[in-house]
Amino acid sequence: MAGNLSSTVAPVSSSLSRLQALNGLFAVYKKQGPTSADVLNALKEALLKGNRTRQGGCAVCRGWQGVMVLSPCLSEAGVQNPNPRKRRKQSLKMGHGGTLDSAASGVLVVGVGNGTKMLSTMLTGSKKYVAVGELGKATDTLDATGSVILEKDFEHITRPDVEAKLKAFTGDIMQVPPLYSALKKDGQRLSVLLKKGHKVEAKPARPVTVYNLTLLEFKPPLFTLDIECGGGFYVRSLVDDLGKALSSCAHVKELTRTKQGQFTLQEHALREEQWTLEHILRSLQCCSEGELEPEPPEAET
Repeated sequence: MAGNLSSTVAPVSSSLSRLQALNGLFAVYKKQGPTSADVLNALKEALLKGNRTRQGGCAVCRGWQGVMVLSPCLSEAGVQNPNPRKRRKQSLKMGHGGTLDSAASGVLVVGVGNGTKMLSTMLTGSKKYVAVGELGKATDTLDATGSVILEKDFEHITRPDVEAKLKAFTGDIMQVPPLYSALKKDGQRLSVLLKKGHKVEAKPARPVTVYNLTLLEFKPPLFTLDIECGGGFYVRSLVDDLGKALSSCAHVKELTRTKQGQFTLQEHALREEQWTLEHILRSLQCCSEGELEPEPPEAET
């Protein structure tokens, strides 16, 4: 029996060590619904589940559905776990750069190991989005997840009207962030404070950059924008401001991030079925010590 135990522990430890030794950046596809943090946790779980599955797992692991296990199985190592329900200390360091709203989909860049310190360096380039806006309705969250707070006529708006107004939102502009956002007050996200019933004042306008802004489709009340922007830019604020500029109102109905830094949706974003050690090793962009910088604050779109 001791021989069987040793043969199981060695490959499990070796495989986990490969996960823990990863340092760099890669991209995953975030679907609509989960938060960026949810996606990160699901990614960790998939990697560690795959690690256990390759070795057959153990009874304790198979019974821990929904619990993040980030160290080799104590039972497989011959050590009894005194409290199977207790969450263990995380040993797989991961972070994401540039939060996507829960209702949005697209590219989410993930840093692993020392790669978490690279996010600010590697993601300073432009981001690209495709946004579907809806004219005639404004919501409290500026997207389709919120409650409608205003309805206005939009039948007077033409395609040339929209294209003309877009010019005012291109280049270096000032933008007021949404109230429902990842920005913080007294250490808490504004969106969390609002949901708790607290009164929150809008943050002051801040400088942002829009490199390119194109109207792809116009079928009232819907319109589709292709956006290339810098960091700190909010697509929801853009669509809200555009609606007002057109003497109406608007909100974001759908939002997809198609590029973040050098990572594109088509070429780099790993789908859920590709969340394996092998796929990550093939797509990982490694880092060197000279590239490391402090981890950046979260940003939302």
